[in-house]
Amino acid sequence: SCPPDCSLALTIKEQKVVVDELSNLKKNRKVYRQQPNSNIFFLVDRTETLSQCKNTLDELKKAHQEMENSEKTKIKK
Repeated sequence: SCPPDCSLALTIKEQKVVVDELSNLKKNRKVYRQQPNSNIFFLVDRTETLSQCKNTLDELKKAHQEMENSEKTKIKK
C-alpha cells in the first residue's frame, strides 16, 4: 500500500489515460459508463463524458498540488 500522495498520483495517471482514450476515439464510437457498484453500463455522450473527465483530472491535479504545498509548509516549520 502506498501513502495518500502516491495513491493520488496513481489516480491522476489513470484519469490521464481515460482522457487520452476518450480524446482519440472516432466521433462515431459509442461510450458506456459503468454504474458504481454494479455490472450495468449506460450509453453516455462522448463529448460530455470527455469534459467531465477533464474536469475530474483538473480537480485531482489541484488536490495533489495542495497536498504537496502543505507538505512543503510542514517541512519549513
